[in-house]
Amino acid sequence: MNGHKSLVLVLLAVLAALAPPVAAAATTPAASAGVARVPPHDIPADVVVRTFVKAEDGSLWLVLRVPLTSMRDVNFPVRGPGYVEIEEASELIADQAKIWIADYVTLFEESTRLPTPTVVAARISLPSDPSFAAYDRALAHIRAPPLAPDTDLVLEQAMLDVILRTPIESAEARFSIDPAWAHLGLRTTTVLRFITPAGAERVFQYTGNPGRVRLDPRWHQAFLRFVALGFAHILDGIDHLLFLLCLVIPIRRFWPLVSVVTAFTAAHSITLGASVLGLAPNALWFPPLIEMLIAASIVFMALENIVGKTLRRRWVWAFGFGLVHGFGFSFLLRESLQFAGTHLYTSLLAFNVGVEFGQLFALLFMVPGLALLFKKVMTPRIGAILLSALVAHTAWHWMTERWGVLTAYDFQAPAYDAAFWALALRWVLLALIVGAAVWGLGALYRQLSARLGDLNGEGAEGKEREQASRVHQQQADSGENEQKNARSQE
Repeated sequence: MNGHKSLVLVLLAVLAALAPPVAAAATTPAASAGVARVPPHDIPADVVVRTFVKAEDGSLWLVLRVPLTSMRDVNFPVRGPGYVEIEEASELIADQAKIWIADYVTLFEESTRLPTPTVVAARISLPSDPSFAAYDRALAHIRAPPLAPDTDLVLEQAMLDVILRTPIESAEARFSIDPAWAHLGLRTTTVLRFITPAGAERVFQYTGNPGRVRLDPRWHQAFLRFVALGFAHILDGIDHLLFLLCLVIPIRRFWPLVSVVTAFTAAHSITLGASVLGLAPNALWFPPLIEMLIAASIVFMALENIVGKTLRRRWVWAFGFGLVHGFGFSFLLRESLQFAGTHLYTSLLAFNVGVEFGQLFALLFMVPGLALLFKKVMTPRIGAILLSALVAHTAWHWMTERWGVLTAYDFQAPAYDAAFWALALRWVLLALIVGAAVWGLGALYRQLSARLGDLNGEGAEGKEREQASRVHQQQADSGENEQKNARSQE
């Protein structure tokens, strides 16, 4: 009996120890008002970060707007059907802004790394708030009184506005930013507006983490950035590399190789520059059309290698298809010119230089590799057929897939207005430039052929075919002469 009493006393003591916290929790104002804590949530799918950057008053200021749900691993208080409890949530956002935003951005003044920015102010805003249309309006909005506590704002629609600040030496210096905010969402797009000391606004838009962005680069900084961009682009573009491989498979002499590569370079330089300067159509179907034509150019050149037609005027095909590839290069360049600052033409030249360096780097492996393959493994003719067949098979699948994408677009007849005729005149100008380039390259190659010999790309294989044809013709002529002599003796 005493044992049962002891057990009952122990249970009562445990319940008594647990009772006060439960009672206190039940009587808190938040619980009585129906406030709940939302558990840590998943990463948002699509996040847009809107940012202003401006140097003034001895500081570099960053003004940002991000979705509140991009601040993860935090229990935001909500009430009712999921409305944010403004007052309680406002006590959490400053720390979250430091953890998820300020600690993930690196700022530079010239080459000097600046201290990690501090959170000056933060507030929760409605998604319909228009303050981020301008820097001054956004700054004033964040510093204004917060939303009313009884505002019905769903957590998934709430926005977080933040002001960050770091000290600087001079507002006239050149600044760089390395924002690593891709973690805020599965796909994070940043729209960054840099306000120059003169009051001009420079807009950057990118997805993910762009690396170090120079907000006002010097010409040599822009040049080096775009050389590296062009070099990386040609090595990442497997379709461009396969086309280059098809061009050089049957060519094993230096000067024919130079003529083909030069024609390809001249052609894509023309259309690359023309596209960046606004000569290319802005229609949505134009990029898929170019991508399909690039695949078709690979198929054509591969089949020409297989058929074994004469390689005379191969530079003409390289030039013609180079015009198409130049438009393909321009799609990446146009997206990246926002990082050029005021150095548009310098960046255009630098990107083209980078592409040429990438081509030369690829050729350093292609040409010796083909020579070794045709010498040690298989004959040149069989090797050219096998390699070209593999390339044609791959490019054919690309072409059919891209054709399917292209035909999904709704093509409409253009409106014959002033804009159409202005574009038509620019295309006429582009056609004249292309014609002049073809004429100039043709004249140059004719002169070089007269001095240096074969520039048609025939190479050793062409010479072998020519020699065999000459021997066959000599044998036929000899046979005819013997028959004539025999008839004359009769």
